[in-house]
Parts: sequence; structure tokens; C-alpha cells
Amino acid sequence: MKVEQKGHTTIIRNTQGNTADFMQKLLHEYHSYKTQNLILDLSHDKELTMDDVKAFSDLGKSHKKEKKSLILVSDNVNYNAVPKNITLVPTILEAYDIIEMEEIERDLGF
Repeated sequence: MKVEQKGHTTIIRNTQGNTADFMQKLLHEYHSYKTQNLILDLSHDKELTMDDVKAFSDLGKSHKKEKKSLILVSDNVNYNAVPKNITLVPTILEAYDIIEMEEIERDLGF
């Protein structure tokens, strides 16, 4: 797990490839990140399944309640099958764009 902070956003990269282990480490250290927008880079896991993606659903909901964004990054999944409450994009640049849009929406009161 590699952590990189840029402004109000933290990128957490899954460097081991196993998403279940990454999720456990992330939940263990979540208190350190809950005040930041999070980009979770899952692109190292070439065997990422839709169940792995769905496992982040509860974390995403609780993060959204804190008025922060949680974006998953992976290019190995069927984007049409991703539940609407999970934001998944293929690149980190797109994740930054989504966070920027969500910040504007929150500032406007949406």
C-alpha cells in the first residue's frame, strides 16, 4: 500500500495486487484518511472482480456522509456493471476530475 497526498486528496495505491488484503489495511487505517478525498488505485490487481469493487460500497457511503469523495481507479472491469453508488474510473486523472466536480457540487449545496 502506497500513500501519496496532494492538497485535499489522498491517493492510496494497492501495490500488492490482492484487493481483499488492501481493503483490510485500508479499513484498519481509515481514521487517518476520513477527512480527505480518496482515490483508491486498484489497477495493480489484474484479477479484480465485480465483487471486489462492490466491497467498497459501504466505505463509499460512509465517506460520502463525511462530505468527501471516494473514487476507485481500475481499467479491468465492466463499467456498465458497477453499482451507481460506487464511482469507478479508468485513470487517476479522471478521478481528480470527478473529485473537482463533486467539490463544486458540495460548495453549491447539492
